[in-house]
Amino acid sequence: MPLNNTELLYYDANILRLPADKRKEYHAQVDRLIAELSRSIRDKTTIKITKVVKAGSFAKFTILRKTSTDPVDVDVVFYISGKSVDTETLQTLNDTIYKLLIEIYPNKDVEDFEIQRKAATVSFVGSGLSVDVVPVIEDPNKPGYGWQFDLQDGSAMETCAPCQIQFVRDRKNKDGDFRTLVRLAKKWRNHAELKALKSFIIELIMAYILDKEGKSGSIEQRFRRFLLYIAQSGLKDTISFPENAAPLGTFSDPVVIIDPVNSKNNVASRITEAERAAIVAAAEGAWEAAHFASAEDDNDVWKELFGPRFRVEEDA
Repeated sequence: MPLNNTELLYYDANILRLPADKRKEYHAQVDRLIAELSRSIRDKTTIKITKVVKAGSFAKFTILRKTSTDPVDVDVVFYISGKSVDTETLQTLNDTIYKLLIEIYPNKDVEDFEIQRKAATVSFVGSGLSVDVVPVIEDPNKPGYGWQFDLQDGSAMETCAPCQIQFVRDRKNKDGDFRTLVRLAKKWRNHAELKALKSFIIELIMAYILDKEGKSGSIEQRFRRFLLYIAQSGLKDTISFPENAAPLGTFSDPVVIIDPVNSKNNVASRITEAERAAIVAAAEGAWEAAHFASAEDDNDVWKELFGPRFRVEEDA
């Protein structure tokens, strides 16, 4: 017997979704960091902050609660004015932010701060929260847009954090179970250790399927539809969205998923051919397991997809 919506919504609400009290705690920690960092930037640098946006899975409400295999992180985008994308570099911005963070948290070891690809990261040991501070040079002619740097190659890519949040909100308004489906897919990804399948990519694949096939069927059926799409397509189809403005970019990467806020950006450009094949193989195996679990009413098989904490009702 297939899992019904009540059962999967129980699993989502009680195991997957970030609880309200934790969300409040993380908001408070992030707000304090934003306030202190904004003050330090204003008082000690020539950098001008025009806007700060909490972004990523936290802002989209698709984040998973923290476990040993599910980290919790928040992207905080600092929009900066008065800087030229042609002369500025991420290294100079990150170095400045890094030094200020150490001043703000003098009792923390330097090892608590890490320079990632696109952000300086603050890890709060007590709550387990990681905050990525992402500097973006704003485009004064396009509200919400700006240039985000890549640390490895120094390239600058135009992005719009508020637009990405709105993209997910629009799909949630179209399908009330959209975020639940994304969290299910992210939990499967984490359990399968498919690191190349980033959270934003999962959101976009799920949105593409919703746009193409609608919201008919149960949550279980639509989750299996997500796995089946990956398995059957091999992730070889170019994915784009109604939000994309023409002309679309031309890409030769193994996987092409066009950023709904920037038609020249392939969100999946870093997925290698070997990673694509591994994701497709994992999705095919997961679809077969899910189909069997559904037909046989076997929750132990569902644990092969989601891990040992999978349950759809209170323990007897």
